[in-house]
Amino acid sequence: MLLVVTYSKAARGTLRNVCRTHDETVVRRFGRAALFDETEFGAFLALRLREKHGGDVQIERTEPLNEFAAVAADVRDAAEAYENRETPSTPYDKFAAGTDHPDPSTLRSHDL
Repeated sequence: MLLVVTYSKAARGTLRNVCRTHDETVVRRFGRAALFDETEFGAFLALRLREKHGGDVQIERTEPLNEFAAVAADVRDAAEAYENRETPSTPYDKFAAGTDHPDPSTLRSHDL
């Protein structure tokens, strides 16, 4: 997919118009950003926005996260356990202390 991010009011307006006009190419819209299909037409729309607004438009190529291929099982298990914790106000570092779950500094230091 192509992620298009706008940084000015004028660019946001043009993005909004492009998304309304070509909704078959828009995967998802986030206000100042949108995901376009990774097709030549999606690239055309993104490049057209950048041509019109220059540096106020950023285009990135993205791919969906396959959590089972990219994320270690202990990280997935920690996320599941943390979301099912008994006390919702417990921060993760306190939740993980004394358990087999990875600590926050370990999580921050490892790239996917």
